[in-house]
Amino acid sequence: MKPIEPARRIRDLPKYLFAEIDRKKKEVASRGVDIISLGIGDPDQPTPPHIVEALRDAARNPVNHRYPDYEGSLPLRTAVGKWYKDRFGVAVDPATEVVVLIGSKEGIAHLPHAYADRGDWVLVPDPGYPVYGIMSAMIGAQVHRMPLCEERAFLPDLGAIPGEIAASAKIMFLNYPNNPTGASAPREFFEEALAFCRERGILLALDCAYSEIHFGHDVYRSIFDLPGAREHAVEFHSLSKTYNMTGWRVGFAVGGAAVIDAMLKVKTNLDSGVFGAVQDAAVAALSGDQSCVERTRAIFAARRQRVAQALTRMGFRFRTPEGAFYFWVRVPEGRTSAQFCMQMLEKAGVVVTPGTGFGPSGEGYFRISLTCPDDRLDEALGRMQKFLA
Repeated sequence: MKPIEPARRIRDLPKYLFAEIDRKKKEVASRGVDIISLGIGDPDQPTPPHIVEALRDAARNPVNHRYPDYEGSLPLRTAVGKWYKDRFGVAVDPATEVVVLIGSKEGIAHLPHAYADRGDWVLVPDPGYPVYGIMSAMIGAQVHRMPLCEERAFLPDLGAIPGEIAASAKIMFLNYPNNPTGASAPREFFEEALAFCRERGILLALDCAYSEIHFGHDVYRSIFDLPGAREHAVEFHSLSKTYNMTGWRVGFAVGGAAVIDAMLKVKTNLDSGVFGAVQDAAVAALSGDQSCVERTRAIFAARRQRVAQALTRMGFRFRTPEGAFYFWVRVPEGRTSAQFCMQMLEKAGVVVTPGTGFGPSGEGYFRISLTCPDDRLDEALGRMQKFLA
């Protein structure tokens, strides 16, 4: 009997990092080990009550029991437009320049389908969110990794991209505040990146999932207040991190009408819209009192200080994050990222993420997520110190 084989594109794909971490975590936990996970960026705080109440009320509305519009409801797209104006000072047309997504991951995964043909180049940060490269490779595009090095403050060197690759690239993915490094980017870098992409006809795709998780004065500003960005850029936003709504699966993309139209052609053929009640709750999130976002930032800021102090006591080398809620930490000498993280899980019951899960340039680092209750975070840091001793 001849076996049924999956497509080569599936056989060749690496296993998804966080699914693998979850599998290993369950394996160790089955032996009775008390596991504390600092591995995945899933906020531990509940969704603010006014958003939950909006969902409850909207779920009773029979209108929301039918198929939702692919592009998202006009009330939600209008709320996105108002949020953009209030937050960034940028005017967008809700009718043509906004699309609602089943989480920003959906739109990021769809973008290569819309803009890259087989053999085209897609530029991705390394280390970076694995979906950028995986989905590009799945459609047959070639992936060029842009190293994010500590000596360059985790900004890619655009001048180091080979000319022949830059000339045939279709998309450049960037992500600031950055996952996994916690770095932010100065305005001058965004100006440089936009000029690079405009000159070569590359779509600049900005993953802004952590735009509202920032510390100090380095606050993200939309690319769309730069001349020419509307035709050459798209920004992806998620309510997941900002409003503690990871399980709700709702986000949005903003860009020029032609970009949004191309994304919608993919979306309408691959999936459907977001559940209408969730969209109504998203309106409440974007339009309501934003003090809940300030409280979330304050929680992460306090944890950031606590973890920085603990890591310093342990002798780790790291840069204190400027945004997002991750620490990107040097692995002790003599061990690989995977070895160190596996030993941490096996001997201390603490999950941290190996840097190589985000790309080859992540070797020598591991990532700590601050999305853990304070008492468990303190327990994990204590276990780490004992493990190192």
